[in-house]
Amino acid sequence: MDLGLVGFGRMGGNMARRLVRHGHGVTVYLKDPDQRAAVAEAGATAVLSREELVAALAAPRAVWLMVPAGEATEENVRGFADVLAPGDVLVDGGNSNFHDTLRRAETLAAKGIHLLDAGTSGGVWGLTEGYCLMVGGPEDACRRLEPVFTDLAPAGGYLRVGPTGAGHFVKMVHNGIEYGMLQAYGEGFEVLRASRFDLDLAAIAELWRHGSVVRSWLLDLARDALKKNPTLEGVAGYVDDSGEGRWTVLEALTENVPAPVITLSLLERIRSRQPESFAAQVVAALRNEFGGHAIHPALAGAGHSKE
Repeated sequence: MDLGLVGFGRMGGNMARRLVRHGHGVTVYLKDPDQRAAVAEAGATAVLSREELVAALAAPRAVWLMVPAGEATEENVRGFADVLAPGDVLVDGGNSNFHDTLRRAETLAAKGIHLLDAGTSGGVWGLTEGYCLMVGGPEDACRRLEPVFTDLAPAGGYLRVGPTGAGHFVKMVHNGIEYGMLQAYGEGFEVLRASRFDLDLAAIAELWRHGSVVRSWLLDLARDALKKNPTLEGVAGYVDDSGEGRWTVLEALTENVPAPVITLSLLERIRSRQPESFAAQVVAALRNEFGGHAIHPALAGAGHSKE
């Protein structure tokens, strides 16, 4: 089937390539005309306006947004609300907050436009391995786009998980779980590295991939990373978060669900961004005050700044 696509970055570009390889027609809306050659190389067609994109698609149309959550998604939803027609479908494949999705769906529904929220996992490997798709939205609209969903996903990798908002909610929790898994692997390998034994971490990661209860795709990637760079030299221990872990923790609190592992993994990411922890400095100073415990000199270049 024919699909409009907004966003030709690492995820969107590979999704376009995968769809073209499965025989779908893909028209990409670009803001940067310099990307036209890359779109043509992928076998897709480039247009430079929303109006051109809508005109290139037969009704009822389907347009997939693969842009960052937040203002980029908001601006595109507003823009396409003005040019799409009743019966058309707009798919948000980014990591939007499900509360925003519910609000946007209500606005689009007033114009007869369906919004599907497609939580998308797979990263840069999606082109070859496929994308896990967690889709929320009206059942009829989901069914109409199933040829796209099933060709983007590996076998068993697509599911309509519920009504509008459910797709982004499930993806949010998926990413919260990912936070905890990444933290557990990171801590485990640090314990191994700090031990009295001279351990080959890449070899141990490879070992655990075979029959171990902790084997996973993340472990496969850990093996690859440690094999290429055994000491991770040049990799700063600064870990960003894109929002989903925070939202998972907030929803857990709202629903009175204890989620200590995900919560602590989120806090560890925040801690990783501090060149020095002022809280730890306060604790060290207090231990010196009440017990005379030694104060270690600050590391060169470290310090807590507040600007």
